[in-house]
Amino acid sequence: QVTLTESGGGLVQAGGSLRLSCAVDGRIFRIRSMAWFRQAPGSQRESVANFNYNGNINYVDSVKGRFTISRDTATNTMYLQMDKLKPEDTGLYSCNANVISPYAGNFWGPGTQVTVSS
Repeated sequence: QVTLTESGGGLVQAGGSLRLSCAVDGRIFRIRSMAWFRQAPGSQRESVANFNYNGNINYVDSVKGRFTISRDTATNTMYLQMDKLKPEDTGLYSCNANVISPYAGNFWGPGTQVTVSS
């Protein structure tokens, strides 16, 4: 069984910062890709930042220069440093991991709420 747990969300004023964490636990042979998604009320879930299968990093245009994705492979933890937050960044942030455990599977965390006030 593989579980993902996010933390670090909260309420912050516009221009502020938050750091999200996503811990991946369980019997894991290899993590193939990891990503942060967000969903605002009434909107579809969108990919915010990810490590793809080649280990390359991608960001959605709206967060480039403000958000930084990173990971600690020793602890299977992924981070999202969010700076210069805007009200439009508000949403439920979830992490996703594609894992070999030992068979390939796609797993999601329950999410952590980020609210940016103007």
